Amino acid sequence: MKILLDAGHGSDTAGKRSPVWKDGKQLFEYEFNRAVAGKILAALQRMGVDCSLIVSEQTDVPLGERVRRVNVIAATHGKANCLLVSVHANAGGGTGWEAWTSVGQTASDTYAEFFYDAARRLLPKEFPIRTDLSDGDSDKEAEFTILKNTVCPAVLTENLFMDTEKDCRYIMSEEGREVIAKLHVEAILRCIDYWNKNTAK
Repeated sequence: MKILLDAGHGSDTAGKRSPVWKDGKQLFEYEFNRAVAGKILAALQRMGVDCSLIVSEQTDVPLGERVRRVNVIAATHGKANCLLVSVHANAGGGTGWEAWTSVGQTASDTYAEFFYDAARRLLPKEFPIRTDLSDGDSDKEAEFTILKNTVCPAVLTENLFMDTEKDCRYIMSEEGREVIAKLHVEAILRCIDYWNKNTAK
C-alpha cells in the first residue's frame, strides 16, 4: 500500500494561525502540519512502509495541484492501493480531534475508523473526540476538494483547535506533536494491515 501524506496550507496562506498568546507564542498551521507529517513520514519509512509527501514546498500548493499529484501516483499504483492522509489543525473556537472523509460510504470510512481508534487511545482525555455517528461510523463528511476529487481513499485529520489555548499549547509542544504523529502512524499501520487482508493484489 502506498501512503501519501498531505501537509495542509503554506507559509503564505492567510489566516491559518493561532492568536498570539500572552507569552508571545503563536502557532502557524503550515509549520505544524509539516512538522507532524515529517514525523509520520520518518516513522513509517523506518518501518519500510512505502510513503511519500505530496507537498515538499513551504508555500501553499493549490488544491488542484495537490489533487493532481495524488491522482498521478494513484494511477500508477492503483487507486485502491493508495491512501491519502491530509494533516491539519482546526479552528473555530472548539476543542478536540476529528477526521473527515468524502460524502457517502466508501473505503475511506473504514480507514477513518482506525484513526478514531488511535485518537481515543492516545490523546489525553481532556481533548474530546468529535464524531458524526448519524451514518453508523465516527467520521465527519464533507465535499472538501482534497477528499472529493482524489481517486484513492482519503482521510483528513483535524488535530485539535489552534485558536483554543489549551489545544494550541498541546500541539505547539514536542510531546503533543509526538502523540499526534504516533496516532497517525498506528492508524496507518492498521490501514495497511486491513488493505493486505482485503484489497492487496
